[in-house]
Amino acid sequence: MFFRYLSRELRRRSKQALVVSLGLAVGIGLVVAVSAMATGVQRAQGTVLHSLYGVGTDIKVTRAAPEGPATGRFQVGAGNDRQRISRDRVLTSPGQASFDASEADTIAKLDGVSGAVGGLDLSLIHLNGKLPRFTLPSQGAASSGASTAQSSVAVTPGQINVSTSSVSGIDTSNVSIGPLSATELAHGRTFTVSDAKRDVAILDAQFANQKGLAVGDSITIDGTSFTVVGITSPPVQGAGSDIYLPLAKAQALAGVKGRINTVYVNATSSESIATAKRAIMQADPKATVSTSSDLAKQVTGSLSSASNLATKLGTWLSIAALVTAIALATLLTLAAVGRRVREIGTLKAIGWRTRRVVGQVMGETLVLGVIGGALGIGLGIAGAWVVTKVAPSLEATVSSAGGFVGPSGSGPGGNPFSRTIAVALHASVTPALVVTAVGLSLAGGAIAGLFGGWRAARMRPADAIRQVV
Repeated sequence: MFFRYLSRELRRRSKQALVVSLGLAVGIGLVVAVSAMATGVQRAQGTVLHSLYGVGTDIKVTRAAPEGPATGRFQVGAGNDRQRISRDRVLTSPGQASFDASEADTIAKLDGVSGAVGGLDLSLIHLNGKLPRFTLPSQGAASSGASTAQSSVAVTPGQINVSTSSVSGIDTSNVSIGPLSATELAHGRTFTVSDAKRDVAILDAQFANQKGLAVGDSITIDGTSFTVVGITSPPVQGAGSDIYLPLAKAQALAGVKGRINTVYVNATSSESIATAKRAIMQADPKATVSTSSDLAKQVTGSLSSASNLATKLGTWLSIAALVTAIALATLLTLAAVGRRVREIGTLKAIGWRTRRVVGQVMGETLVLGVIGGALGIGLGIAGAWVVTKVAPSLEATVSSAGGFVGPSGSGPGGNPFSRTIAVALHASVTPALVVTAVGLSLAGGAIAGLFGGWRAARMRPADAIRQVV
């Protein structure tokens, strides 16, 4: 009887039922689309942090370097042909001081820390080309006068190419923590414990493609030939280093034997990150201790703008649309109940209790809520698909992240301690979001039904009799 009466009433008031369902659908759809975009932004930001920090790396420990000129110099020219140069310069990343590698072992023993490994971030600058050549005049021409000699000097123009690459020294005893763990192995293998003193290297896929290198080939750095044993691919373009070397080999290239400039720390649990951070700062007051949440605050660019837009404006817009949809459903339900005075009064007159009348009205609005929720989820999924297809790639600029450093000591963005990464936005509709949307639609129908049922409960059989008369 309940469902028969409910279906009849919905068919009889099909236009009003359609308006209520569409109103709820628009509100739910907007909530789903905005929430999906916010989830996509959060995942994109997480991908950036994942790329910069590494899987299982909760804390990053560095030290600020004192201001001063970079160490190291180029030796131009060699052998009989001093016009041709091919030189490498390997130096630690500007802004980061090196310290003894034993500090990683000290940090590993602190409260809240389950593991710690040292790393060395380096910059490789490679010069290749020819210097200009000056040909002096002959003896006869020189005796004719200085002005004539000067005019007869022949100059052969040269060309020098400068390329920069980022290098990471990896502790091969534990590659599950640190920058290499943030990448996916595309070809070959990763480092093993036995690689600690071997001349082996792992290359970034894009870097390897630019240099035309593959697994089994060799790459020469500052006179040392390294065999490529693996090719990795970072989650997002621009993240990670170009070259990964065993830590001891990277230290030898930079001339900092037994020293590191980064400690990657894994906390025992997410709840113990703050405890581990405090313990590290107490053990080493000079250290710069950063957690993933600290790094997230440093993320700027269009990714950060999209995150703020989705979090602030998007949230309030969704709430406003949902409240408006529920208010519209409530008003239409109240209006519908008001037009059913004769019907509800007659039902009470023939023995229907108030509870049954209220339940009937609630059942109708809940069904409309389910229909509106289903339509809204469909609209939200369609909106998320459109956002994913038309949204441009977002950029995230992270300060003090180490990594790439240009010849002038600055990163690609002009900031001496920054890195800019491009990441695609994928609006994601999760099962939890679908469940939330269904719950909101049912809640909207229940609220409208409560107000409608409240008005129906106040009706008396006498009201129906007066309208009949």
